[in-house]
Amino acid sequence: MDEITIRLAQDPEADALLGRSPLAALTGMLLDQQVPMEWAFSGPWTIAQRLGADDLDAHAIAAYDPEAFAALLSRKPAVHRYPGSMAKRIQQLCAYLVEHYAGDAEAVWADAETGAELLARLKALPGFGEQKAQIFLALLGKRYGVRPKGWREAAGGYGPANVYRSAADITGPESLAKVREYKQAAKAAAKASAKAPGGS
Repeated sequence: MDEITIRLAQDPEADALLGRSPLAALTGMLLDQQVPMEWAFSGPWTIAQRLGADDLDAHAIAAYDPEAFAALLSRKPAVHRYPGSMAKRIQQLCAYLVEHYAGDAEAVWADAETGAELLARLKALPGFGEQKAQIFLALLGKRYGVRPKGWREAAGGYGPANVYRSAADITGPESLAKVREYKQAAKAAAKASAKAPGGS
């Protein structure tokens, strides 16, 4: 992957790693739940630093002692609100990449011919449900130039340009604020519909 300018972590070094490392980008996406987006996407840089490396290595992480890896993520400041369960998920993701893609995260999307094929590959990754897979597909298309045929359609509501719904739309603090507004409004709407008569 050519080095790309990413602004997800809002930290120059963490963003530089996301721009040059496919595994860091995947790991950041995996961490992006129940914590602020910048915290999640700073995680790969923090992990690399604690491993004494310039990048993440799927083989090394998959082979790492699980308790020691959990301790590495738990060290203050913790990489995530739930460092133990996230350490397990990152190791599962890396083990899957080693088994299916020889440890090369970029191989997940490098030769995907259609958006639907890429979405299926992303959904097969441990920790990636439909929504996370669609957001990451949109992120690949919008920020990393990975655009197989039909990628916007496969990314669902995250695919169109200028929607400001997810990590895929963040290019700096201004767009981050717009995405945050969208997420807060969506959360409020979900709460309101759950309270409404006949709501789920």
